[in-house]
Amino acid sequence: MAADIKREVKLEIVHVLFLDIVGYSKALTDEQQELIDWLNQVVRGSKEFRNAASADRLIKIPTGDGMALIFYDSPEQPVNCAVEISRALKNSSLPVRMGVHSGPVSAVTDLNDRTNAAGVGINIAQRVMDCGDTGHILLSKRVAEDLQQYSRWRPHLHDLGEVEVKHGERVHVFNFYTDEAGNSEPPKKVPGVKPPSRPPTAPPTKSAAKAQRPSICVLPFANMSGDPEQEYFSDGISEDIITDLSKISALHVVSRNTAFTFKGKAVDVGQVASQLKVNHVLEGSVRKAAGRVRITAQLIDPSNDSHLWAERYDRDLKDIFAIQDEISHAIVDALKVKLLPEEKKAIEQHGTENVDAYNLFLMARQTYASGYEGDPRRLDTINRMCRRAVEIDPNYADAWALIALAETALRWRVGRQGGDGGLAAAERALVLNPDLAEAHAVKARILCEETRFDEADREIEIALRLDPESYQVNRSAALLRFRENQIEEAAAHWEKAMTLEEDDFGSAGMLITIYAALGKHDAVQRAAKIALERCEKILARDSSNGSALGHSSVALAVLGQHERAKEVMERALLVDPDNVTMRYNFVCTFARHLHDKDAALETLRPMIDDMPAGWINHAKVDPDLDSIRDDPRFTEMLAAAEERLKKS
Repeated sequence: MAADIKREVKLEIVHVLFLDIVGYSKALTDEQQELIDWLNQVVRGSKEFRNAASADRLIKIPTGDGMALIFYDSPEQPVNCAVEISRALKNSSLPVRMGVHSGPVSAVTDLNDRTNAAGVGINIAQRVMDCGDTGHILLSKRVAEDLQQYSRWRPHLHDLGEVEVKHGERVHVFNFYTDEAGNSEPPKKVPGVKPPSRPPTAPPTKSAAKAQRPSICVLPFANMSGDPEQEYFSDGISEDIITDLSKISALHVVSRNTAFTFKGKAVDVGQVASQLKVNHVLEGSVRKAAGRVRITAQLIDPSNDSHLWAERYDRDLKDIFAIQDEISHAIVDALKVKLLPEEKKAIEQHGTENVDAYNLFLMARQTYASGYEGDPRRLDTINRMCRRAVEIDPNYADAWALIALAETALRWRVGRQGGDGGLAAAERALVLNPDLAEAHAVKARILCEETRFDEADREIEIALRLDPESYQVNRSAALLRFRENQIEEAAAHWEKAMTLEEDDFGSAGMLITIYAALGKHDAVQRAAKIALERCEKILARDSSNGSALGHSSVALAVLGQHERAKEVMERALLVDPDNVTMRYNFVCTFARHLHDKDAALETLRPMIDDMPAGWINHAKVDPDLDSIRDDPRFTEMLAAAEERLKKS
């Protein structure tokens, strides 16, 4: 339960999120505790939960197989919290359902003199939740009516009518879901239940239904340039259109990470729409050559495979920003979406108006996304591209933030001396754009490596508030919490990062470390399977990727395939002997999972003399190394490394 909440008023209208674990009673006793621990960890990772708790405006009531969370300020709070929890549980095996209701609750004092709560508000929230199955976020009619006043919530509210619950009572329930949260399938208790009686009306037309909830998936534009190296440009165009459309409150847009799962695949637009539950799909292609760009785009209604709008743009490359604006406005017009003045202004703003700077940034961003942070050649390339971009446009905040990220990795992951490790570049980005979440995140990471944790905390909280869906923001938040020994909160952010980037095996690897330290066997196995699957996918494209080999050895050891893990290590040392990330993971494999302390220390000894400061900081708190932490050989090596870093 949260800290005691003293209130003069005995009865208040509050906003309750009730959640439980489906099938909890069928689990073994020790499994039940693991499930509850897992749920608690996910809930604590919710930003809405943390904000309310820190403001002393939250009561948490354990219920055995779940909990009730009581918020005091707005019905949006429990819904936001439910969405964050649902996203964190995406692709997980923890079966949770949730219900939300606003109603009266009175404060009571239990036998231990702790503040608790009771009342019909909690009871109805539980009744609403009981109507659902795994993954559902169900709302009472009262909450749904409150949310319907806001355009950003309206597309996600689906009226299920009245459902009979305990003692013959009936509750009017709405199903809340997006493409990334909730469960769009009707609950099993709903079929056959008649909706509440209302005056007869003509059934809504198909076009009217679409107008109420316009939604769209922007498929990755195909690269038609005849040069695979131009892929960065077509991907960048697609991502920027998704970003622009996402700024429109009346339009639901499938996230970039979900849309890009269809990249490079022959897709059926109708199947995409059905799978993602959208009623419009945008597809297109990009051809870039000799200072010209040709973009085709078509907006499709999947219900009848008709084109609502289509256009071909054949322009000078310098017109790329105007083309993006025209595409966004054409979609708005075709869908008859109301565009607010501030939204119109937002989608017409670009990080730069210089196409050469933009092109360099897209190349640098793709270079970063397709590699790993310990590769100095790749990082130098990113730095050169972005430095050239800011020479062309000194006010390009996004490029400055990527410079900061590259220089941070060069300092703390590679061990490059000189400079400030990216701090000046991060601060320059923030001067130009104080609302750039990635710039706050990289600054938090730099401050974390410098053990300036209070300052880092402030930066990461700003970053999370600005963009809680950012991959880089969640990775930086996870690392910071890990270094602060707040490993359960770190796990929530790495879980989030893992859902945001389908090729991210590093986050899955860190989850193996955390769940092993927490004694969560099932969660360790789950993370290991995800890590291995993603590593094997990467290795199928690049068999010499040392970082993927390192993480796959850990995953194999966790899954009991010890001989295969050792074979992978031997192969990796032949193909990428200088990869520090890979070698560090081998140390962890021996120490934690193969229970061979001597092998761990023998693997560590030749590399620690050159190990960068970031890895030394990591080793100080890494629970994977706990089995060798008190060994005199380890303490001696660590002390020597720290002394070396002081002198340098």
